[in-house]
Amino acid sequence: MLKQNFKVCLCWERIFKARVADPPADVKHAFYHFSPSGMMTVDELLRFLIEHQGEKNATKEDAQAVFDSLKHLKIFQRTGLQLEAFFRYLLGDHNLAHPLSQKVHQDMTAPLSHYFIYTGHNSYLTGNQISSDCSDVPIIKALKRGLRVVELDLWPNSTKDDVLVLHGWTLTTPVELIKCLRSIKEYAFSATPYPVIITFEDHLTPDLQAKVAQMVTQTFGNMLFYPESDCVKEFSSPEELKYRIVISTKPPKEDFEDKSLSSRRNNSQQDKDSAEDTWGRMSGDLTNDDEKSECDTSEHSQCDGDNEACDRLLRPLEAAAPAYKNLISIPAGKPKGKLSEKLKVETDKVRRLSLSEKTFEKATACHGTEVVRFTQRNILRIYPRATRVNSSNYNPLIGWMHGAQMVALNMQGYGKSLWLMHGMFRSNGGCGYVKKPDFLMNMGPNDKVFDPKARLPVKKILKVKVYMGDGWHLDFEQRHLNLWSPPEFYTKVGIAGVAADKTKKKTKKRKGNWTPVWDEEFTFQLTVPEIALLRIEVHEYNMSEKDYFAGQTCLPVSELRPGIRAVPLFNRKGEKFTSLRLLMRFEFVEVDV
Repeated sequence: MLKQNFKVCLCWERIFKARVADPPADVKHAFYHFSPSGMMTVDELLRFLIEHQGEKNATKEDAQAVFDSLKHLKIFQRTGLQLEAFFRYLLGDHNLAHPLSQKVHQDMTAPLSHYFIYTGHNSYLTGNQISSDCSDVPIIKALKRGLRVVELDLWPNSTKDDVLVLHGWTLTTPVELIKCLRSIKEYAFSATPYPVIITFEDHLTPDLQAKVAQMVTQTFGNMLFYPESDCVKEFSSPEELKYRIVISTKPPKEDFEDKSLSSRRNNSQQDKDSAEDTWGRMSGDLTNDDEKSECDTSEHSQCDGDNEACDRLLRPLEAAAPAYKNLISIPAGKPKGKLSEKLKVETDKVRRLSLSEKTFEKATACHGTEVVRFTQRNILRIYPRATRVNSSNYNPLIGWMHGAQMVALNMQGYGKSLWLMHGMFRSNGGCGYVKKPDFLMNMGPNDKVFDPKARLPVKKILKVKVYMGDGWHLDFEQRHLNLWSPPEFYTKVGIAGVAADKTKKKTKKRKGNWTPVWDEEFTFQLTVPEIALLRIEVHEYNMSEKDYFAGQTCLPVSELRPGIRAVPLFNRKGEKFTSLRLLMRFEFVEVDV
């Protein structure tokens, strides 16, 4: 029994014990229901897996594997599992609510536009958006985690003879493009075999574009995917693109016919002041465009690499390098005009459209169904607004519920938005591609598509019971929590999803024990369970200050395993704790609609 010392009144110490919790009543009931003799055999465990845990395809070999995983414990007996060993199994890695080693199980043969794709923003930055270093290290780290879309901002060096990666018009220190490309090649498929997409934000002259084309082809060789023609009519599938590198950027213009360019440069420079992805002078939240009707904005002020006005300021009137153009498998482009015109679906070709977080909010407010319709064939990328200087993030769910494939987040820090990202891309074996729900791809009579604003009936009820937690005495040093009193843990459980499903609940505080027992149940009504995420956070109550963080996780509701399950917890950065976990129960109730 572990003892923990806590200071009381600054002068003496009081000892609190980390007791080993007894199995919850539900665990005892299940154990004796399936093993009346008090010694659970392999056959009885198999019945438990099928009937209680909902593992309809479980086999005797699966049950035997559980037995084998417990052989190293002193409490294990060859004749069967006693209650304590059964309890250990329920808290162990063979009984996770969402297995970390789950395999890819979704159809991977549809076009790329049918998937949510694990996407980073300014993937090369080590910290904030203004003055941090540019490096290949954050790219490597993100690829190891399963990131599939890497963004690189390309700029000429001071002598105009080489290409650097940096955040334009800021104090960020650059990194050589070739270094980033070589690291991408080495680590692209370290976590998953599905394609890595590199998006270039290009501020180069045609001769440097030719140099980029040479670097890319020499670095990636046969890994590089080339489009069959200049006009892409449908995107390839993740399955077809396994172990391939895909390039996405705006095709260079071969002939700039704008004769009035020079007379408009000054106006374009002023428009660039509210740039979202490349940084000029910082602007407030409102621009002149914002003062107009939000639905009528033509987004002339945006400058994110797809914007022609910005490109023309930076690129001379020369013929673009054809080799560079031939690399582009996912063409990007931002047509002129109002948002409704940018979201028009063309029948003879597909493209990628980039919108800032702020502009996307306007688009969803006025053109929500048009966004959904656009993303059925085309790819939509969303990126954080310019004022997120500290590399903070927006809620990615607003993008996913409208079908946006590339919801780009800053990966440099941590926080709830990234936890949601981690939760979403734990789906489908963590391969970085999650098939969009059918309702986002279906088209009904009169070309009707899903309306994210529509009030929908409850489709499914999720019952969540929080039994207990364990592992804080192993993963947390005393100084990480409250130094002056014993721990007082509570758990928050909530749903992140469409507005109607969003809710948060919490258990009572449990004082004086490092192995808290709550035994509380919550019910969640879900209208769109397909994209709902279950958020779980544990905190330690602190009366004088902000409560202490004590672990978190985020899990896709659609892939939760029913029954009594172990739920490992992660730190703020999304790194798994060695021992920390909760014991919970999940039950789904289907609702007739």
